[in-house]
Amino acid sequence: MSFKIKSSNKILNIQDSFTELFPYLKLDFFKKGNKDSDTKQPILSKDKTLGECCLITNNPDIEVLPELTVSELEQKITEYYGLEVQISRKSGNVWLLTSFTDSWTLEEQNHQGEIITHQMNERKSKKAS
Repeated sequence: MSFKIKSSNKILNIQDSFTELFPYLKLDFFKKGNKDSDTKQPILSKDKTLGECCLITNNPDIEVLPELTVSELEQKITEYYGLEVQISRKSGNVWLLTSFTDSWTLEEQNHQGEIITHQMNERKSKKAS
């Protein structure tokens, strides 16, 4: 499975499609330079299209495939749209940055998030019993 990121897509729809394909990952968009700042201002409005928010014109589509690494997808979005993104992996009830595992594929990241989340949920169930 895959989906395409297009400049005509709304930010919210891109995020929803990403999460549908990778339920244990999330994709956040930032204005260039804000991803690593303390304020981390998300992109204007999730109701805007990527084209309305991007800093570069004539943007090619990006096919999001499970075999892409986190760093490849982040680099493509920055290169093609002039925006920064951060992919996070679910770990129980929290979202962890994938900075140390950016060389993993999206599929690997999602699988690890699934394993960890299920293990944590099982532990909680056992404690509640």
